[in-house]
Amino acid sequence: MKKIGVITSGGDAPGMNAAVRAVVRAALSRGAEVVGFSHGYEGIIHNESQPLESAQVGGIIDRGGTFLRTARSRTFMTPEGREQAYNVLLQNGCEGLVVIGGDGSLTGALKLLEEFDYPVMGVPGSIDNDISGTDFSIGFDTAVNTAVQAIDRVRDTAYSHERVFVIEVMGRRNGFIALEAGLAGGAEAILIPEVPFSIPDVCALLRSAAERGKRSSIVVVAEGAARAEDIKDFIEHNTKFETRHVVLGHMQRGGSPSAFDRVLALRLGAMATNRLLSGYRGEMAGVDGNKLVSHPLSYVLSTERQIDPERLILSDSMSI
Repeated sequence: MKKIGVITSGGDAPGMNAAVRAVVRAALSRGAEVVGFSHGYEGIIHNESQPLESAQVGGIIDRGGTFLRTARSRTFMTPEGREQAYNVLLQNGCEGLVVIGGDGSLTGALKLLEEFDYPVMGVPGSIDNDISGTDFSIGFDTAVNTAVQAIDRVRDTAYSHERVFVIEVMGRRNGFIALEAGLAGGAEAILIPEVPFSIPDVCALLRSAAERGKRSSIVVVAEGAARAEDIKDFIEHNTKFETRHVVLGHMQRGGSPSAFDRVLALRLGAMATNRLLSGYRGEMAGVDGNKLVSHPLSYVLSTERQIDPERLILSDSMSI
């Protein structure tokens, strides 16, 4: 294999640039060329291509977002769109493709493999950390640190004004960010989609905390569990505690990647590239503990990543 393509697709995540850098330099070290396509699958369809040399990926390891830019492609969701993308890859001489992104992006990679027998390798890039086959996806650690920094700042104000603050973090279908950031930020309550909860029970917990002398409290909620504003209104109406809410939103996706995410991106990007160039296909690079692993995309996309029950138990005990 003498030439491969690389894209970043779907939602951006801190560390994607480091992953692209790893793909390019790992390929060059083995004598292979790399073509970068802008705007993910949409960019492949429209042949938004550029050769990537070592110089093109210099100085990007610390940059957030993705210099290749990203997009979601409705056209690629159609058989005709995927065939067009496949033909463009062939026209550019790309014998394989590294896809950096979340479950939707990896699903697209699997389609190329299944429909055209085209060699692909996946690299998990998503702040949600909801991708099976890896303990961590690129961007999660940075997003959690961003959320924790916000929680720390809000807690100062909550303490000063003796208020309850409800902080909404990202996580439409899962609570990985909420649980990790809530634990690290010392939240009194953490609400996630995976675990049923009762707002009246949250109010009772806050009353109990106040009776023990707590003058302020933090509630962290994943966006997929409930709206922070609705929880704030309920708490304020039913407890009379002065309550405010903060929605962190897309700020969790931006910013310079943490050292952990940079190294993770380098390791996963290089592994995916080396396996692709060695003849492997249809896999996703991941980590199990500190060990690099690789799993079939079919397994990754058919398996749901579960919340760590130990963390749930820890969360409950820390709220006392």
